[in-house]
Amino acid sequence: MSIRVLVVEDDPVAADAHALYVERTPGFVVAGVAHSCAEALRVLDRARLAGEPVELLLLDLNLPDGHGLQLCRKLRAAGHATEVIAVTSARELATVRQAVSVGVVQYLLKPFSGAALRERLATYARYRESLAGAGEATGQHEVDQAFATLRAPDRTTLPKGLTQATLDTVAAVLRAAPDGLSAATAATAAGVSRITARRYLEHLVTTGLARRAPQYGQVGRPELCYHWL
Repeated sequence: MSIRVLVVEDDPVAADAHALYVERTPGFVVAGVAHSCAEALRVLDRARLAGEPVELLLLDLNLPDGHGLQLCRKLRAAGHATEVIAVTSARELATVRQAVSVGVVQYLLKPFSGAALRERLATYARYRESLAGAGEATGQHEVDQAFATLRAPDRTTLPKGLTQATLDTVAAVLRAAPDGLSAATAATAAGVSRITARRYLEHLVTTGLARRAPQYGQVGRPELCYHWL
């Protein structure tokens, strides 16, 4: 049975992207998208009343009507057992400590790739599977193993010669171009060579995050245009 996820993000473009990443991860389904703390609580309450509780919150911390960690405290006070993966640009160690204290199970810094989010989701799914069923743990080792699964390092790897930082930059440039970009235009915007931009754009196509199509209307061979999905 799929894990039901509520995406909580005030930026509509980012919210749509996060929802798309979730839908592309086997074993997960988007239960809804909320753009504020109040909206998130309403969605959680409705889902619980309908007998289909949300199991995981993909939560931005900087929301228009409050901090995401305040939302965590409110949902616990309201009796929601929903677990939380924070997706945020907040790098302050004090915020990280507070996130741990309110039960955030994963903390993913923006900007990140779709592959990085999918790996976090897969890690969370393995953690849930390790604690599935009733009964008791056989001993300390089983408990330690469950927590080790949750804290497992990101195993997402890139093809040789590609770096996560440049991938994030190229992906951000492409996401910001609703009409698509050529490799040359992406290269200029990202501050890399055309050949480098094309390698990263092709990687985004290969991983299902972008598509390419020929762009006609110019003299000579048509140029490939890349679009974020």
